[in-house]
Order: sequence, then C-alpha cells, then structure tokens
Amino acid sequence: MLILIVASACLAGAALVMTRVATQPERDRRSLVRHAARYGAVRIPSARDDRPSLRERVLIPATARIAGVMLRVNRREGIDQVQQRLLAAGMNTVSPSGFLAGKGFLAALGALVGLMGWISIGGMTGFSLTLGFGAAGWIAPGYVVGARAKRRRDAVQAALPDALDLLAVSVEAGLGFDAAISKLIEHMHGPLIDEFGLALAEMRVGEGRQEALKKLSARVDSPELASFVRALIQADQLGISLGKILRVQAVDTRLKRQAAAEEKATKAPIKMLFPTVIFIFPAMFIVVLGPAMLQLGKLFNF
Repeated sequence: MLILIVASACLAGAALVMTRVATQPERDRRSLVRHAARYGAVRIPSARDDRPSLRERVLIPATARIAGVMLRVNRREGIDQVQQRLLAAGMNTVSPSGFLAGKGFLAALGALVGLMGWISIGGMTGFSLTLGFGAAGWIAPGYVVGARAKRRRDAVQAALPDALDLLAVSVEAGLGFDAAISKLIEHMHGPLIDEFGLALAEMRVGEGRQEALKKLSARVDSPELASFVRALIQADQLGISLGKILRVQAVDTRLKRQAAAEEKATKAPIKMLFPTVIFIFPAMFIVVLGPAMLQLGKLFNF
C-alpha cells in the first residue's frame, strides 16, 4: 500500500510538471499586446538560438498528437470550443492543444494509478478503482475549467454595474472612451478590469474599437457584458451619445443584478431543506428523544 501511495505521488508530480511545461504557449498573449507599442533594441539571434529546444522538439509535437487523439475521441467539442472555454475561465496562458493533451495524460495517469491498485487489491474493487481513477482524470480538468469560468463570470457580473457607472461619469465629464477606460483601470481591479485593459491595449496598437469590444465580449461568457457591448457598437455606428448609453446600461445591469439576487434568495430555502433534513433533524431527534428512549429501556428492561 505504501508503494502505491509513493508511486501515485511521483506520477502526479510528473504529470503536473509535464502538463505545465506542455501547455505554456510560446508567447503570452497579454504580454505580446502590452509590449507591441514599445520600441527597443533588437537582439540579433545567434546560431545557438536557432537550435530548437527540447520542448520544441519533443513536448510540443507530442502535445499536438495527443490533442488530435483527444479531438477524435471527443467529437462534440472542437479546438475553437476548447479555446472559448479556456478564455471564459481566464486561462489565457493555456493552449487548447495543451489542455487536451493534459486531459488525456491525466486520464491515462489515473487509469495507471487505478491499475496499480488493482494489482495490489485485485477483484472487482481494483477494477472499479482503475475505471474510477481514469474517469476522474478525464473529468477533473473540464470541471476545474467550468468552475473557474463560473467564478469569473460571477465576478464580472458583480463588478459590471460599478464599472459602467464610472465609465458614464468619466464620459459625461468630457473624457473620451479610451481615456474613460484608462480611468476605470486606475480605480478598479478584477477580471472585468483586466479584460478592459486588454481591450484598451488592443485599441492602442491599431485594433478597431468595435473589433476590440467584440473580442472582449467573446472572451467573457456574460450575457450582461454582451448586451453592453452590443449597445456600445450600435451607439458608435449611429452616433448616439456614449454617456446616455452607459448610464442606461448601468441602470439596467444593476436591476438585473438585483433580480438575480432576489432569485437566489427565493431558492435558498429549497437548497437548505436537504442538509436540514439530513444533518440537523437527526441530531435534534437524538437530543429530544434520546433520554426518553433510555427511560423506556430501563422501565421495560430492554
């Protein structure tokens, strides 16, 4: 059993290191956009720099091949869908092929750990361990990405009304939209502000405002933000005042957030029913009826 635990720990550590190295892209997209507007000395690469590294010769081709196998196994989800899920989770430094390769590697690792348990234990229990660990390795990465995307979407929706208020005040005070976003980045923090900062950087390096806003909406899986982006694009096309649009969108988003909070409040009693019945009522019955049952036992000698 000790050998199984040690082997599992070693394999998990190796999987973590290899997955981290394989999924790291050649250039971080945010760093590329941030440094695109800067000028500096250009270093002439030497002959030593032209030689491919071990990562380029081995890990990246292996990652691409494993990702191709994963795409053939899971036909419901293509590379674009994987990219969208990773962007929604804020995992911009993870490439889709690297994520799929890591998913397959973790599934194989889980099956291997379960197989070692099968050899040690035997029988249907060991076989169940093999299937269970393999399935866990396959499901866990998608679950982690989905959970991160949900937390990020909730954070974006919570910060959106305040961000729109600040943008509306800045635009009404006479600032341009780009300057208003800069002011927003100075005074607020969070996933939404990071995405606004990336959109601003894209606009500064020559990206059109509408295209940058569309990319912003695509990166964040939020209906409220998508509605805000559509309103901004329409206002930009029709020449409508941005201040009025931002003010209306801020009020509308705040009302939607209030309605969502009220909906969660109405669902809370139903969600509390199950843990109340399972955990609180049995303890209460033991405290209330326990002494009476003991007295009855003494009375009837059982």
